[in-house]
Amino acid sequence: MTGDRNADREKTVGAFGEAVDMTAGELEEWLRTDASKSVGQSDGGAESVGHASGRRIVGLLRTKEADLTDDDVAHMRKVVGYVHRHIEQRPDGDPTDTRWRYSLMDWGHDPNR
Repeated sequence: MTGDRNADREKTVGAFGEAVDMTAGELEEWLRTDASKSVGQSDGGAESVGHASGRRIVGLLRTKEADLTDDDVAHMRKVVGYVHRHIEQRPDGDPTDTRWRYSLMDWGHDPNR
């Protein structure tokens, strides 16, 4: 059972590395922008889910793989799922200045790369 768990963990960490194509510094800088704060679902004036996830992703990117907790890996799995689902909803035309791209960037993925 431990082997399956380790294999799943490695698969998730690898998929996270592919889905998140922004560095911790790039993502931190992006999260400070008004565009970043303008997208995503939130309760009232609270921080959006994607923006909060972006802050968590910055921490994950700066964490050594050996130090990742099960909760960290679960969040990585959530990020991978979100990025994959959202990519499928790509709008027509140039997505550079779209809420679609901004939302993905909050989750650490810049589709213009």
